[in-house]
Amino acid sequence: MREEFTSSVEAMEVAAERILEEARITANGIIIEAKEEAKKILSSQLPLDKVKTEYDKTVSKARAEADDKIKDSEKTAAEISINADRKVKEITERVVNIVRGKS
Repeated sequence: MREEFTSSVEAMEVAAERILEEARITANGIIIEAKEEAKKILSSQLPLDKVKTEYDKTVSKARAEADDKIKDSEKTAAEISINADRKVKEITERVVNIVRGKS
């Protein structure tokens, strides 16, 4: 039973880590796309002030999207952790009840 619980908690931790890593990868992709878009804008024949404004707007938007994805992933990881803690408590209570002879 302990092994099942341990593997369950480990699986949740792995899932949380995977979610965070996916969020980081997505955030990095968004930032890379924003930089590429900014390069396109900078290479066009627009007035410099307009280019700078577009660049700042695109990068700002990309950073905000990346931050949102990371926050969502951190929230999901926290929920997984809370559920793992809850399962630990439930299993501990079951084991204590079994040892005491209560079902």
